[in-house]
Amino acid sequence: MDHALPLAFISMPGGVEWVVIGLVALLLFGKRLPGVAKSLGQTMHEFKAGLNGAVDDPEAKKKTGEKKEEE
Repeated sequence: MDHALPLAFISMPGGVEWVVIGLVALLLFGKRLPGVAKSLGQTMHEFKAGLNGAVDDPEAKKKTGEKKEEE
């Protein structure tokens, strides 16, 4: 009979394991990490702006008929 092993022995990594995972990620993706972080930051900024209803794109403002407010 085939018995499936229970997954109870698998848990979240601890402190040392996270350090090892981070070092492996740094070695594998070191040159690409700054670009990924920048892209993630821009994506989060655009997402938050979208939630607030803010439109920063001038072309999108023209399409929706919004006018730039002068202060």
